[in-house]
Amino acid sequence: MRQADVAEALSGFDAVARIWRRRGVFAIVAGATLLVAIAALVLLPVRYLATASVIIAEQEPGANTSAAWAQKIGDPADMESQLLVIRSPRLLRQIMSTPGVVDAVVSECERGRLLGSTDACQRLKSDTGAFIDHVESRFSVASAGRSRVINISYQSGLAEVSQALANALTQTFLEDQRTEGANSREVASSWLWQELKQLDQQLRESDEKIQKFRRTKGLMRGANAPISSERLTSIGQQLSQAEAARAEAAARLQEIKSEQERGPTDAPSVLQSRTIADLKQQLTSVSAQLASAAGVLGPKHPSILALTREQATIQQRLVDEMQSIAASAQKAFDANDTLVNTLKKRMDTAKAEAGSATLDEASIESMVRDTEIKRQQYAELYKKASELETERRVLRGSTRLVSLAELPSKPFFPKKIPFLAAGMTLAIIFGVGAALLADQLGSRAIKHSAPVAPPEVAPQPAAAVAARDEVAPDVDDAPASVPELPEQAAEPSAPVEPSLTPERRSHFPSVADVSILACLPRLKTLRQMSALGAILQGHQPLAIPQVLRLASEDTEFQHALHDLVRELGLDQPQRPQRIAVTSPDAGDGKTTTVCALAEHLAAAGRRVLLVECELARPAFAQLMALAPTSGWLRALDHGAPVRDAVMRTDHAHLDVLPVGTTTGPVGDILEALTLDALLSGLDGYDAILVDTPLPAQGGDFLTGIDWAIVCVGSDRSSIEPAVKAVSRSRALGAGDVGIVVTMTESERRATSRPEQVSTAAYARAG
Repeated sequence: MRQADVAEALSGFDAVARIWRRRGVFAIVAGATLLVAIAALVLLPVRYLATASVIIAEQEPGANTSAAWAQKIGDPADMESQLLVIRSPRLLRQIMSTPGVVDAVVSECERGRLLGSTDACQRLKSDTGAFIDHVESRFSVASAGRSRVINISYQSGLAEVSQALANALTQTFLEDQRTEGANSREVASSWLWQELKQLDQQLRESDEKIQKFRRTKGLMRGANAPISSERLTSIGQQLSQAEAARAEAAARLQEIKSEQERGPTDAPSVLQSRTIADLKQQLTSVSAQLASAAGVLGPKHPSILALTREQATIQQRLVDEMQSIAASAQKAFDANDTLVNTLKKRMDTAKAEAGSATLDEASIESMVRDTEIKRQQYAELYKKASELETERRVLRGSTRLVSLAELPSKPFFPKKIPFLAAGMTLAIIFGVGAALLADQLGSRAIKHSAPVAPPEVAPQPAAAVAARDEVAPDVDDAPASVPELPEQAAEPSAPVEPSLTPERRSHFPSVADVSILACLPRLKTLRQMSALGAILQGHQPLAIPQVLRLASEDTEFQHALHDLVRELGLDQPQRPQRIAVTSPDAGDGKTTTVCALAEHLAAAGRRVLLVECELARPAFAQLMALAPTSGWLRALDHGAPVRDAVMRTDHAHLDVLPVGTTTGPVGDILEALTLDALLSGLDGYDAILVDTPLPAQGGDFLTGIDWAIVCVGSDRSSIEPAVKAVSRSRALGAGDVGIVVTMTESERRATSRPEQVSTAAYARAG
């Protein structure tokens, strides 16, 4: 830890010394405060607190779990609604009907009125408004943590009254919940039974209408289908058989007619006849006998003549039989043809009847379907009505009692140990405050009554004088033993406050022909701190948001920023200026400086754009709660204008252009980029501040920049990095280059401490 921090931490013991000097005042005030606390503990009236508990949103018996009920369980809105119901005047009005409640409240009121008339307490029995006003402030209703349990408490000077009132409100709330649930179910059940009655009447009328329609249209059903459909099917089958028989008869007749030229005995239909077969056999036998006899006998022989006549007779019988077969085939064909024609006519009639019956059946089906839908609705409504009726009879409500209030045996207020601890704390606080106030008043009285001449101050070297000129000291904060006066003050006896000299201009030495524009003081969370606090702060650096908050509250830091604005010519801008803020290395306060300067200008009403070019350690997205991917890198990747990546902040005059992210490598982006090209098109701002490191390669990166500010920490042991950063900025095309020394120790803070590296040291190094 640095010696300066140790010295500042040791200054915290001055307060202890001041309290010790006024220890008499401390003892008197602390003792008086402690006595008042003890007297209050003895004299304050004792209060008892009784608490009953209920649990809400439980599953009711017989109720089916639904999505709405599941959402209700544990819903904070439902819990808050139940709390408001319990606190409502309606329930408080209902507890008056509980036996013994009004008498208990009246006795509590009379006990609290040790002096005066008790007429107001007796009025609580008849005046409902007065009763509610009396008990409402004593009831406490709250949920128990994140559970669904609600605690109902009542605070009273009588333990019995607190128990009775807490239990009365709890029982009233439970009964109200049961009543409300039963009433809602009774209303729903009555409506359902009325709907069921209407549906039953509609079903009866629909069934009667369907039967009447069937009778009117003759829509009778067969074994498997309506009568018309079955008749059509039967006629179709008969027609098919008749057409097959007619075709067969026609083929047989055609065959007989076609074979008449070749001989009727050769036709297949003729050969199938048994008679034809017998005649042909006889004819063959007679022909054989005739042939045998003709070889022996003459043609005139009686045997030959008899055989010849027999042969002719058989042949005539064959011809007659063939004609009979042909006539039979013709009759069969004619009969089948007549049957086919008759069946076709019946078929057409049956088709017409079936078509009409189909339309009627469609109407019937529509009526039946509507009836079935109503029948299903009837069944569902009947089931729901039965469930509601059952739930109404067994209902116990969605709220269940956890425990009734017990008779409190210990007072709720005042409790001895916490009361005495609070009294002791207040005694110490008031004693310390009285001691410090008495010491301050005493010091002022001595100072006004007997002024002491300031001691002689030894001459200081030029470096110390230059270091003293960093920030004009605050006279009120400077130690009395070391008077500090500005060198340009007109009269040593009348020091000038920095806040009273708006034309104050700091003059600092130069480094490598570059002016030191400002010295920003180190920011600390506490002006006075203990040694342990200084040690912890020295090892735990402040985050940028905390530093910016402290900077906005630090008057000395704001004066330094005001000087920097004046040095840069931003107090009366003639045209928009572009300023790049860089540093030799990380940790020199570059980002803090540029952010604080942007907020300072925006607070003064300037339109400011804050641009981030720190690719290695971007901080703007996290610092200002921006989207980590949005920025000018993403805009360049997508070919979009850089202006589209500018983001608004909470301050009306401050906009931000963060780095963002890119899909490609970021190592050489600054080498191939110029700030003039990046900032082109970003108009409408009084100042554009760029937080950027210096690229390693040469080029014109800073071309078009009005000012390049190099931030250097005051605790650096070497000035060489600052000189290199200045030279590098000029080589990159910067117009004007300046230095801002950060984290400096002002003279009032550095009194009696080892000095930091001052601006004079930078000047000597340059």
